[in-house]
Amino acid sequence: MRIAVVTDSASYLDPQDVADYHIHVVPITVIFDRQPYLDNVDITTAEFYRRLKTEKALPTTTQVTLGQMQTMYDQLADEGYDAVISIHLSSGITSFYDNLPTYLPNVTNIKVYPFDSRIASAGEANLVLLAAKLVAQGMAPDEIIEQLTHFRDTIDAYFVVDDLSHLVRTGRLSNASSLVGGLLRIKPILTFNYQAEIVAIEKERTMRRAYQAIKRKFQQAVNTTNYPLRLTIIDADNAELQAAWSKDLQAEFPDITIDHSEIGPVIGVHVGAGTMALLWDYDWEKWPLDN
Repeated sequence: MRIAVVTDSASYLDPQDVADYHIHVVPITVIFDRQPYLDNVDITTAEFYRRLKTEKALPTTTQVTLGQMQTMYDQLADEGYDAVISIHLSSGITSFYDNLPTYLPNVTNIKVYPFDSRIASAGEANLVLLAAKLVAQGMAPDEIIEQLTHFRDTIDAYFVVDDLSHLVRTGRLSNASSLVGGLLRIKPILTFNYQAEIVAIEKERTMRRAYQAIKRKFQQAVNTTNYPLRLTIIDADNAELQAAWSKDLQAEFPDITIDHSEIGPVIGVHVGAGTMALLWDYDWEKWPLDN
């Protein structure tokens, strides 16, 4: 059986990984002044953040269309694939995933196995990379979905935005009302809750204090976890802090595999420039077949 792995551009996979692991990426759309741009196809991450700083009209996004997915699935069927593992952006921040399973009975030329990442960026990317690894090892689609479900439970992500107004404006911060009045004076630590929604869980006054609080959470995970962890440092147009956090974490956790990832246009619309995050999970390269 030939199995394809499909995801959306919110995973922000490294282009080399996309090529090496034969991953198929469907771009999400960003809109500037009513002009649509496909994420990292028609607009680069660098160009997006430049325009975010200079244009008066703030950008918006529109979810992947079912037509885009049908085109992708048709292409894969024509290429001789029998099945698709289709991994997508958290259902807590987009309605796309909830619509996909309802639509799938219309896809008759290939078997699609949908999977809700319940996260974004590097968390979604690591699920995709694990799926590609399991496909290469010959695992059946049902088994891959089961493994992804277990792996998803190991993902922890905490992030801090430089400007909360973007999340509030786009309605992606589920408990925003509890923070109103202090938006310009705090750097809350954000995460994904059990409903896969973005929530603020702690309030800090500075980015530095927020980083130290998140690092303590990672230290606790290192101390209490009995499997190999992989850490990803994620930034939104914030190379200076990316370098500083990386240097500090590599010195403090020399035995941990540390990756770097970016927040590109689609997620950048909602979190804004300057956002920083730490995400950790079971090291997907060491994920066991029997766990």
